[in-house]
Amino acid sequence: MPPIHFVVDRRDAGQTLAAVLKTRFGIPWAQAKRLVENRHVKVSGQVETDVARRLKLGKRVELEAGTVEVKKADKTKKVEGGGRKADKSPSKKAQKPPRKDDRQPAKPPARRPSVTTSPSHPSAPFPEIVYVDDAIVVVNKPVGLTTMRQKDEVEEFGEHGQKFLTRTLAGLLPGLLGTPDKPVIAVHRLDRDTSGLVVFARTRAAGESLTQQFRKHSTERRYLALTRSVPKSGRIASVFVPDRGDGRRGSTTDLIAEDGKRAVTHVAVLETFGRFALVECRLDTGRTHQVRIHLGEAGTPICGEAVYDRPINGKPLSDGSGANRPMLHAARLGFTHPETGDTVSWNVEPPSDFTELLASLRKGERGT
Repeated sequence: MPPIHFVVDRRDAGQTLAAVLKTRFGIPWAQAKRLVENRHVKVSGQVETDVARRLKLGKRVELEAGTVEVKKADKTKKVEGGGRKADKSPSKKAQKPPRKDDRQPAKPPARRPSVTTSPSHPSAPFPEIVYVDDAIVVVNKPVGLTTMRQKDEVEEFGEHGQKFLTRTLAGLLPGLLGTPDKPVIAVHRLDRDTSGLVVFARTRAAGESLTQQFRKHSTERRYLALTRSVPKSGRIASVFVPDRGDGRRGSTTDLIAEDGKRAVTHVAVLETFGRFALVECRLDTGRTHQVRIHLGEAGTPICGEAVYDRPINGKPLSDGSGANRPMLHAARLGFTHPETGDTVSWNVEPPSDFTELLASLRKGERGT
């Protein structure tokens, strides 16, 4: 019997963990309390023992198999998020008024967004909503999940055909937000194997504002990376072209190339471990694969990098870290809120595979 899991929707958000379990599964308060205190419940993959923890929208809750009985599952119409029975009453008069604990909580204010720093495990990619209001949603994207559908895929498969393609973060979010028929608007992206912060717009006006900020490079974007060899701290500037000469995207010596785009990255070495390093990269521009390219061309490719890990027409540089993906994490994101005009920012910690490799490098357990 598999574990029971559900995603916190708008009706759950802001309520305590025990209250949500009691309502969703129709169990006594005492039983809900025991489930939590006896370590049978996980929130975002971590065991939660605080019955009074207030749940945030989009959090994933998991109960051990057999701990609760999902009654009449074959006769109950499922609602978004699962677990509750649908109201089959033919008229509003026959419906019972909602209890106080079931009322939709007030939406969080845009001026003071809360910050969540729980990591997402790459073996079970599931997005974590860090902040949401009527205009934007900020998400901690896990490894292994594509940010949004490529333009050519949209054109080739159409709206119906896309349902059979690999899921994307942009495709998952409407359901998690409780508005499955209202798509979010993607304004930037992270690579499939890069984790960290991504913002989506929920209105056209917010989308236009955020798009302009990213185009003008006025957003704050900071990445953490684990590198092979130790790069120099400082500014890296070059002109990117789709083909640098060996079929790979990269820098060109032709500074007036017709298809060239200026790329600027500021690198700061935070720690060194023999021939490996932990670095922070701050982006002035936001070109495709910018951090990966600049570090690779500097002769210090990211651990696990398999594309930008060699000079033009040269052989791959040795790794030895054992990383099975490029160890790159979008740790900080900041911009001007499109509705309030306030400067807002968030930070999230790297996922477990990144922190485990970092701990191993600190102990000197990887190749030298």
